[in-house]
Amino acid sequence: MSTGKNISISENHSLVDHISSNTSKSNPLPIWKLIALSMAGFLAILTETMPAGLLVQIGKSLDVSSALVGQLVTLFAVGSVMAAIPLIAITRSWPRKRVLLMALSGLFVMNMLTAVSTNYVLTLIIRLGAGMATGLIWGLVGGYAMRMVPQHLHGRALAIVMVGQPIALSLGVPLGTWLGTILDWRIIFGILSLLALILIIWVLTSIPDYPGQKVHQQRPLHTIFLLPGIRTVLFVLFVWILAHNILYNYIAPFMGYHKIADQLDFGLFIFGISSVVGLWVTGLLIDGRIRKLTLISLAVFALSALFMGIGKEMPILIYIGIAAWGLTFGGGPTLLQTAMATAAGEDTDVAQSMLVTVFNIAIAGGGIVGGMLLVQWGAGSFPWALSLLGLIGLVTVWTSKRHAFKNE
Repeated sequence: MSTGKNISISENHSLVDHISSNTSKSNPLPIWKLIALSMAGFLAILTETMPAGLLVQIGKSLDVSSALVGQLVTLFAVGSVMAAIPLIAITRSWPRKRVLLMALSGLFVMNMLTAVSTNYVLTLIIRLGAGMATGLIWGLVGGYAMRMVPQHLHGRALAIVMVGQPIALSLGVPLGTWLGTILDWRIIFGILSLLALILIIWVLTSIPDYPGQKVHQQRPLHTIFLLPGIRTVLFVLFVWILAHNILYNYIAPFMGYHKIADQLDFGLFIFGISSVVGLWVTGLLIDGRIRKLTLISLAVFALSALFMGIGKEMPILIYIGIAAWGLTFGGGPTLLQTAMATAAGEDTDVAQSMLVTVFNIAIAGGGIVGGMLLVQWGAGSFPWALSLLGLIGLVTVWTSKRHAFKNE
């Protein structure tokens, strides 16, 4: 998960307030505990994206090109893909708080080592380790949040936990670029390490602990993968995130194709704002409506791509399409995480680690497929690819009525 969206922090605070205010007094959401989990995701993504805004500074310091510095982001993602499933599987029987603290401690140590490293290869290895810690965090926070609340509030709890993602995505690259003008990049990574330490203290003092699975309760990984609904959710996730990243990774040439390249920031701003609105609406409505919301989101996602495909001479259609794209995508990860939890039951943590792995594979796939489309047919082909993938996801959810996306 990388690149930025222009979203204000105050908007996300309002999002949390709106979601929590719709909860009955008899079952209040533990807001500050959920926000601590949200901060874990925030810090993970901020750690991932920060080097993209500091390419020049880091390159000069380590005496390598900006392209090589970019691989610090790549190795981070590789670490997340490598570690999510095996680390969650290995630690299934451990108390959940211990595992969360271990993952946060990993970010603390790795960011501190990044700040003091003077060798490029060593820094790459450190970033791989930071990615592994992040893979563990993303495999944990969803299941952790749902254990804090009764079942009918699972969706809202997940929506609050996911608030950290758009904030970090909006701040990562631009914040790194801005801080790089006033601080040395090593100080910035030191600050990230300090934030991890503060969050460790927060978790230690306020987050409840939950037991891990007993050994005799643990199913083999392949058995969890074969549970009804799991593969369906993973497939929908893959095509949706693949479609999203085809355009998101190559939004600049797409805007250039429509002769509005100078409006790139405005386009990303629209996407960011609409993503927050989408997450807000999802948080308010998700519980008991997963199937309906997922179908609507995928249908509007495919329609938004169609608008962008026919908007060659009408930029207003491009902006409408971008707004609808963000609106439907904003709540997408929360919808799919909740559907995954429904299908996985007691094996939620392992299932979520599978989701994290497929999520990152789809991100990488978006870069590869988008690059191929750009070379072969140009940026004008992107909307049609998105529309096709969105329809594939829509049909998959429509026909999955018994398990992950069952009728409510």
